[in-house]
Amino acid sequence: MNHVRPLALAAAAALALAACSSSTSSTTTTTTSGSAAPGAGKVIGVSIQDTEAQFYQDMENGMKAQAAKDGYTVNVVDANRDNAKQQSQVEDFISQKVDAIVLTPFDSQAIGSAIAEANKAGIPVFTADIASTSKFGKVVAHIASDNVQGGAQAGKLMCAAVGKTGTIAIIDEPEVTSVQDRVKGFKQSLAANCPGVTVVADIDAGGTRDKADSSTGDVLQAHKDLKGIFGINDDSALGALAAVKAAGLTGKVAIVGYDANSEARAAIGAGLMYGDALQYPEDIGAKSIDAIHTFFTGGKPAPVVHVNVGSFTKADAAKAK
Repeated sequence: MNHVRPLALAAAAALALAACSSSTSSTTTTTTSGSAAPGAGKVIGVSIQDTEAQFYQDMENGMKAQAAKDGYTVNVVDANRDNAKQQSQVEDFISQKVDAIVLTPFDSQAIGSAIAEANKAGIPVFTADIASTSKFGKVVAHIASDNVQGGAQAGKLMCAAVGKTGTIAIIDEPEVTSVQDRVKGFKQSLAANCPGVTVVADIDAGGTRDKADSSTGDVLQAHKDLKGIFGINDDSALGALAAVKAAGLTGKVAIVGYDANSEARAAIGAGLMYGDALQYPEDIGAKSIDAIHTFFTGGKPAPVVHVNVGSFTKADAAKAK
């Protein structure tokens, strides 16, 4: 356990004030605990690609709760799904001389240059939920759901929903690494559990509800006999649900989502969606802080930390009542 020095506490206070004054921060949150905590005096800068998403709000809560236990100060900013803004936020963290950086990259390729800059400044970088795929920059550890396993869970749900044969669509976001893994696991699960089910459309809707709604409408027009839709996140699934409702096909086209946020759970409980792969974002947040703590205390965190994915169906919704 590190001993806390007065100079370290003064530095932490100065860093916290600098973080609060940053012009690029959409939301800034600090979490600290008593001075005897092992992380006291260290500041972690966190850039989340979209803090409006319930998933990332839950992940942030998990980070804050674990940081409070260990005594770290956490400065959270919102990149608003803007790569240039996220790059600028990393530059701000470097200027503030934070002790570690956590990123959920909006652009897995482009973020590499910012990570490299943090490396040059001697600041360790960690990624959560979405990995960097750039050849530039070194990440100490990546903490995320096991998305191949989660995709397989979604595939099992789809097979249960549509049976052994039929046509389905995927409402995709193919440039995102975690989504690539989800779709990979989903297709592997279909091949293993219901090989007669065919994917007839794989549409990039950007992970957003509005685009998923309009894209699904086009798919339903082109494939009148569609039996199911897999939305790679809940916004995609709920957007697909809106299109299915508008087409008068509620209950005829099974919808499987990914995340199991509160709105999706309500739709599943009402029988409007079949089910969801269930992520645990608070665990991802907590394990991100755990990895940083391991690093700061002289240990070597695993390069990839996987969090298992469950499933959520109408039966689970009934149990929750």
